[in-house]
Amino acid sequence: MPTASVAFQVMPKANDQKKIIEIIDKVIETVKTSGIKYEVGPMETTMEGELDALMEIVRKAQYVSIQAGAINVFTNVKILYDPKGVMTIEEKVAKHR
Repeated sequence: MPTASVAFQVMPKANDQKKIIEIIDKVIETVKTSGIKYEVGPMETTMEGELDALMEIVRKAQYVSIQAGAINVFTNVKILYDPKGVMTIEEKVAKHR
């Protein structure tokens, strides 16, 4: 059972909309290759797992954004943590699908 859910929204600053989308795509690729459970939404990405691992992905997203051409990056982060475990993504949304 995961001990944390982390939802984050990356908002890179770049010179044009196309570049912003490219940067966000690279951030999502970073999440995909991490091996953790995640779900991409239209406004944010939600991940579940161990808190330290999830926060490392959020930290890495900042560097990936800059390496991909962002001038700077603003990130909103929401954390649900319980060392005894948290509900999975599926448990949270199953009744709404």
